[in-house]
Amino acid sequence: MELVRTAPPRTESEDADHRGELHGSALGRKVWRVNCGDVVNRERCLTVLVERNRVVLVGPPGETAVLTAGQLGQLRTALREAAEQAER
Repeated sequence: MELVRTAPPRTESEDADHRGELHGSALGRKVWRVNCGDVVNRERCLTVLVERNRVVLVGPPGETAVLTAGQLGQLRTALREAAEQAER
């Protein structure tokens, strides 16, 4: 799991090249990215972010996220941290 800052949208090839890096932006919003797979074992990512006082979970577009036990622990941590941030 990586804690990242939101950045301008990138192309799919740029995203594959920079997955998991820390980025900064003027928005300054915290975003957690948890690596996962899909049902045919392709690398995908779940994103957790806070929008005002709500936690937003973004899955792979049109895909099913498949998580290992370790990835599930990372998702649990990201959701807990995001919930704490949303309560502030």
